Amino acid sequence: MENTEVEKSKTFIIVEIIEYVPNAVVIKTIIKKTTGNVTAVSVDTGENITEKISPYDRFVQIIEGRAEIVIDNNSQTLETGQSIIIPANSKNTIKANERFKMISTIIKSGYE
Repeated sequence: MENTEVEKSKTFIIVEIIEYVPNAVVIKTIIKKTTGNVTAVSVDTGENITEKISPYDRFVQIIEGRAEIVIDNNSQTLETGQSIIIPANSKNTIKANERFKMISTIIKSGYE
């Protein structure tokens, strides 16, 4: 699947720029720069965003559905409209007990 940026200077509805795909995690780049990126993500029921440890904070906002966010073995459920900051250098997994869409924002500057 093509992963190009969203067209600049053109309005869009965030939940409509990405679709669910059965048994898949889909990522659509909204904007990508060397200093960080913003992505829209759809996750089908039963899928997970692989456990990882990032050297950067990540801001996650649920824009549709409900997601289970596990940070350093502490689980929280976020619903549409709720957000969380996943701290840099923490082990984290994002699980879809039901399908959901989210916006993920990473800013890489300021960690010097």
